[in-house]
Amino acid sequence: MLKGRLGLETARVPHSDRHGLLTISRGELYVNDGTLRFKTGGGTLPSGDYAIPFQALSCILAGPGTSVTHDALRLLARHGTGFVATGEDGVRHYASMPFGPDDSSLARSQARRWADPKKRVDVARRMYAWRFGEVLPVTDIAALRGIEGVRVKETYALQARQHGITWRGRHYDRGDPSKNDVPNNALNHAASAVEAAAAVAVAVCGALPQLGFIHEDSGMSFVLDVADLLRAEVTIPVAFAAARQAMQDGEDVERATRRLAGKTMRDRKVIPGMIDRIKELFDGDDGGGDAGRA
Repeated sequence: MLKGRLGLETARVPHSDRHGLLTISRGELYVNDGTLRFKTGGGTLPSGDYAIPFQALSCILAGPGTSVTHDALRLLARHGTGFVATGEDGVRHYASMPFGPDDSSLARSQARRWADPKKRVDVARRMYAWRFGEVLPVTDIAALRGIEGVRVKETYALQARQHGITWRGRHYDRGDPSKNDVPNNALNHAASAVEAAAAVAVAVCGALPQLGFIHEDSGMSFVLDVADLLRAEVTIPVAFAAARQAMQDGEDVERATRRLAGKTMRDRKVIPGMIDRIKELFDGDDGGGDAGRA
């Protein structure tokens, strides 16, 4: 029996045939006669009542002001369509409904590489090659982290000069953020925003957030690995630009950073780009020979 206009209730479209993400905000996600609908007075979509082709989507990102019915969550879960609650423009990752691709191939590929010490370093080298535009000549993870630390410090200094900001180095007190200077606070907020985007990308791909290749101790180690791919391109430039704006205009640094991070990630399609990188990272035989392929 047909349910609604979107096809059989039990129909399943493979994730490989689905098309990306849908961002919604300031409205209600509900079900009417088997059809998923979103009614909004205006937000990410113009005012209206939309039929959502959920079976063709990998994930729905729900921003501020979104309410969702139990029936809508049931329908999404039944068809393997992800639902992630985010901050404005995806700068926070609040919660995600369990889901993932139709098979475990990516997660298994990630686990195999993580479990093999040589392949684990190969993946780390590949991620560093993407970041720095070259294959680093060392294979020891501690040495790789040391090279990364030096280059990140250089990026901090360069961005500070470009934005006319006095930079005294990376330091912050998590217990008392009021002791931190504006640039360091901006870096914290920008990093949180990009990490939220990475958490969404990892969830959409069905990757294992605990199995990182550069980070190790955190339960979100792979999320941190993915976020760091954009540290020099997005996180640090956004932080210093927002810090300058906050100091010049007297604006709250967290608000300025979150707004600029959201705009930057939206304009640059950061989350779809992260998803592509994750898939590429575990596609095929990841030997040291292709570590520099971008």
